[in-house]
Amino acid sequence: MLKDMGIHMKGGVITELDSEYCTIRARIPAGVISCGQLKGIAEVAERYGADSLHLTTRQTIEIPHMNPADLDAIAKDLAANNTPVGSERDEVVNVIACPGTERCIFANIDSISLARSIDAKLFGKEMPVKIRISISACPNACTSPLLNEIGIVGQNRPVRVPGLCTGCGTCVEYCKEEAITIKRGISVLDTSRCVQCGTCVRSCPYNLLQSSGEHYLITVGGRRGRHPKTGRELITVKSQASVLLVVEKVVAWVYRRAWSGRLLSDQMDEIQFEKFRDEIKALIPEDERIGDTSGEISAGSGI
Repeated sequence: MLKDMGIHMKGGVITELDSEYCTIRARIPAGVISCGQLKGIAEVAERYGADSLHLTTRQTIEIPHMNPADLDAIAKDLAANNTPVGSERDEVVNVIACPGTERCIFANIDSISLARSIDAKLFGKEMPVKIRISISACPNACTSPLLNEIGIVGQNRPVRVPGLCTGCGTCVEYCKEEAITIKRGISVLDTSRCVQCGTCVRSCPYNLLQSSGEHYLITVGGRRGRHPKTGRELITVKSQASVLLVVEKVVAWVYRRAWSGRLLSDQMDEIQFEKFRDEIKALIPEDERIGDTSGEISAGSGI
């Protein structure tokens, strides 16, 4: 939750190049907003003299060129619209997500409900560094989760019904990673190439490839910007409940250990990420986590 402080100090209030004005960023978890809320933001913007809105890379909406004298009134109106003032400073900022299983044919998880759950627990928490959280429902990574301080990727590990593969090759044609070949009339998976996207599971015309169940890869320490860096793999878990627990632990760890004035990605070794990863793995029950088994298929499955 945001601290009880003056509206001028909140992260969603951004001073513009012309310091006589400021931009107001709204809080919109996962970028999902009702038609009524969208109209409401437009009405607020027009009420205070704006003639345009800005859609941000973090799936929020900004109202530009606002008079600082109107901030309290604007904040009150946005709160009444259920799109309150957002966050942009050293805190947990707007959680972003792809459409997920609600709409996308490639999705492995319900990314939007997960984003909303994380937002409800952590949005606006004051931190020593900015924490951006991004969720992608599959390894296509449309929301660039690996380039965020915390990234979550929905994965789908294929399990083939033993002994029944016809060798039709459909899964081979659909696999973009060239991880599957047909040998001696059955499909064979190169686990080093598999990214667990689940496309082969959905492509099998005989339903002989089954899903091992949704799971969630969690990464830490990524960044965008002028020197992008990929986040480090922390753990892969099987349920949203475990994701929420792990993300809360990551935020608490960063809050306790990280230094201000530097990006999280630049201090991962100093704040002992490897030790923290071991602590997380010990915390999550073995039956709730996936081992380091990228592309692995259950014993005897044959793919």
